[in-house]
Amino acid sequence: MTTYPSAPSPEAEPAPDWRRIGSFVTGQAAVQCGSFALLIAMSWTAVQLGGRGAVTLVILASTLPRALMLLFGGALADSLGPRTVLLRATATRLVVLAVGALVAAGADSLWPLIAVAVVEGSLLGLTGPASGVLLTRLAPPEHLGRANSLFAMVLRLAPIAGSPLGAWLVVAGSLSHVMLVSAAGCALWLVCAFHVTHGMSRRESGTGAKASLFRRSGDGLLLLGAHPRLRWMFVACFCMDFAFLWPAEVALPLRASGEGWGIGSVAAALTAFSAGALASAAAGAALAHRIPVPVKLVVTGTGLAIGLGSMALAPSPTLLAVAACAVGLFSGLNGPALVTAYQQAVPEGRLGAAMSTFALSGIGAAPLSLAFFSSISAPLGVTGTWLLCAAVALCSPVAAALAMRSPVTRKSPGTTEPSGTAEPAATAV
Repeated sequence: MTTYPSAPSPEAEPAPDWRRIGSFVTGQAAVQCGSFALLIAMSWTAVQLGGRGAVTLVILASTLPRALMLLFGGALADSLGPRTVLLRATATRLVVLAVGALVAAGADSLWPLIAVAVVEGSLLGLTGPASGVLLTRLAPPEHLGRANSLFAMVLRLAPIAGSPLGAWLVVAGSLSHVMLVSAAGCALWLVCAFHVTHGMSRRESGTGAKASLFRRSGDGLLLLGAHPRLRWMFVACFCMDFAFLWPAEVALPLRASGEGWGIGSVAAALTAFSAGALASAAAGAALAHRIPVPVKLVVTGTGLAIGLGSMALAPSPTLLAVAACAVGLFSGLNGPALVTAYQQAVPEGRLGAAMSTFALSGIGAAPLSLAFFSSISAPLGVTGTWLLCAAVALCSPVAAALAMRSPVTRKSPGTTEPSGTAEPAATAV
């Protein structure tokens, strides 16, 4: 039977650097809002220039380089440190957006959008893992869950604020105006990143630090193969992302249309979900360190899966919104807890590579979810496929429970360490 150590007394806990965490959250809020505004504006502009095929081309030009550069971004964060990666990549992104605004102002073709999308996606892939490394340096393990919950609030709010801003700007002005706004967000994040990373030095990443960047790009996958706890946490996150996307993106509007509830029921359900997620993320930012690990990982994951199934069977738009709000409440605690547990289980000096692979669980789950569940929805129907999604989501808390029973070790693949250095299986989240 796994036991969990009691939380240390508040007097013994190191205090989080809330000033730098505040700068981190502020900068990320600005740059994420700008990114979502740009995404909406580029999609709309692509539709005007070339229709559905143009939109697909622009999206692929952004997502494929981002997924590829995530692997190299993690290796760079480990070898150069998050400060170097973030400052250089963000400064480059600022210049690209500024130049792109000038080019887009006088261009009526698709190629400027594709060029900006490729560079933008590549730079986002480089900076993603470095941002994940930063929080672990700003907050001690006892409070890392609170910091991740605060960051989760930013990620929830960014599309709510950025998407309508981008839509309004591209209609009232032009794509160039949106690029300038996104560049302004990058500039604010660059200033905040200077403050957040001031005085941070590169940490030695142990044996293999001098290996080539290409070889180190696979470190995250090697970590999953070598560490059962990381592997099960990855499975837990992938299952949840894989199960959730199709109901939110496809099944929800299909069910509302089939029942004759109208588009308003879709908006109400998504709003209720966002409100629940924001509320629980805010609660997590204040109280995550006081909530037991099994509750955050297993109980909330189970509740999320049950809530997802309840949405499939809701007999009215009101009950659909209530179930969506419950799913959001569980999601706002479960998501940051999964991220925190994964971060705390990573061997020393390999966090960048680990976070790059972890990010792929979400990016890779999206197209797989849409392709798989859409293909089987014809024989199973919308409700049957939605319930299958809920069953897949239930695999997430099972995998999280298996992860908690697995030992944590700071040993990296290909290195040796003295016996007795393994950490206990129960790590505070």
